[in-house]
Amino acid sequence: MSKHIQRPLILNLASSLCTLMILVGIGPAYAQATDNSPWPTKEWLTSTPEEQGMDSSALAKLVAYGADHNFDSLLVVRHGRIVTEAYYAPYTADIPHEIFSSTKAVTGTLLGMVYTDGVLDRLDHPVLDFFPDRRVANMDDRKKALTVKDLLNMTSGFDWDQGYEGGPQQTMRDMDRSSNWVQFVLDRPMAHPPGEVYNYSNGDADLVSAIITRLTGKPAEDYARQRLFAPLGIADWYWNRDPQGLTIGYGMLFLLPRDMAKIGYLYLHHGEWEGKQLLPTGWADILNHPLVNMHASYDPNQSYSNFFWVFPDKHAYMATGKDGQLIAVFPDLDIVAVTTATKYVKYRALIDGVSSAVKSQAPLPPNPNAAAQLANAISDATVEKSAPVGPVSEIATTISGKTYRFSENQLGLKSLTLFLADARPHVEYELYLDYPTGSSFTSDMPIGLDGFYRKGLPALSGPYPGHIPAVRGTWSNVQTFVIDTRDIGSGTQIKYRLSFDGRKLNIRRIDEEGWELSANGERDP
Repeated sequence: MSKHIQRPLILNLASSLCTLMILVGIGPAYAQATDNSPWPTKEWLTSTPEEQGMDSSALAKLVAYGADHNFDSLLVVRHGRIVTEAYYAPYTADIPHEIFSSTKAVTGTLLGMVYTDGVLDRLDHPVLDFFPDRRVANMDDRKKALTVKDLLNMTSGFDWDQGYEGGPQQTMRDMDRSSNWVQFVLDRPMAHPPGEVYNYSNGDADLVSAIITRLTGKPAEDYARQRLFAPLGIADWYWNRDPQGLTIGYGMLFLLPRDMAKIGYLYLHHGEWEGKQLLPTGWADILNHPLVNMHASYDPNQSYSNFFWVFPDKHAYMATGKDGQLIAVFPDLDIVAVTTATKYVKYRALIDGVSSAVKSQAPLPPNPNAAAQLANAISDATVEKSAPVGPVSEIATTISGKTYRFSENQLGLKSLTLFLADARPHVEYELYLDYPTGSSFTSDMPIGLDGFYRKGLPALSGPYPGHIPAVRGTWSNVQTFVIDTRDIGSGTQIKYRLSFDGRKLNIRRIDEEGWELSANGERDP
């Protein structure tokens, strides 16, 4: 892991009317931020919600909502000060959290900085110009017309199946198996002319990362270290590389929640940081961009621009990542909100929960009862809750220490051994890796059998570097042992149902979104 580990608003004569307007989503309530911003480069300032015109009792409800909806963390920043900060056990504040596809917004931010530096001449520059040394398959006039801006808006036109609203995500699976991801993306056939059809694609963000490298001569992470992380005071992160050693543009970036908030704060302040313009003028004003409708079946207003998800009717936009890794920006309210989680966070529930806590531009009177509610909710979040524990099966001793081996399967599982009778209960397993071909990865994780998670050591290599495993297990019946796993700092919670039948073992993997995979193995003689 790399170790590198607001503006006051003017109260106008119509403030009460404007406040009502923003709370119901009619229009902007507050003026833009002024030049008296506190900059959190070294540390964030903190404040009571009431001092920043917010209601502690409403924020206490939001913290409690997080406890009921699998949050790992919740931060709310107003006027440059943290007014609410909660961490949900077993996650803690000092663990960088994988932000999944919120990484795309960081990659896009770096592209903006390359543009600021004058290294990129224009956003409508054809993409293929950056790869003159590559022989690209499926070439046609549509691919030749593809521009950098098309990548930023997810309108590349590539034939790409990523299961945006469900589906097998076949293209991503194929890319993961390839040895050269950039070439894989460039070679994709075109399904549409660029700029016309929104289609969510990790490949678009990965090409942007490759373009940053082509223009700067360094991996995107190294450019970020100099131009983004250092100026913002971000010192603790991990960012994974692809098989070619390029920074992954679409994900695998780990940040502390407080540092995620800094990314949002940079956008809240129009791309400026401590008096220096880091992004081109207008780049960070996402709500003023021409927006691409995402045609989301669940939200006809949801739009897109520069790797951000936009909610025009709510006057908010956010970087979003799988399982609830969100950086939400509310320009009219001078607010940044951050969540990390282990399950999908409803975007509008977060937006409404934050917005409804805003009561005034001016400070509110102290409210001891509401402050106590918020403090109790935050404190309660830090306490891990025990899961039910079933009686130990009579076969526990029989299977303990026995190795089960698996032929090729959906889980990529090669072998598994449970040690349930040991003083230190644990599980050892080996995974097949797609790359390099024929390689594998072995891990050993402790198991809590008392309803509480046991944390393992952070993974320093293998398929999940930066992840901290936490595992608990229980018998659901005499033949079935359920392993509940968390990757602390990853945002994933996966359950494995191990069903034993003589020498045979069936494993069903069920992730936090309900997706199921399975594998069948057999015990060694």
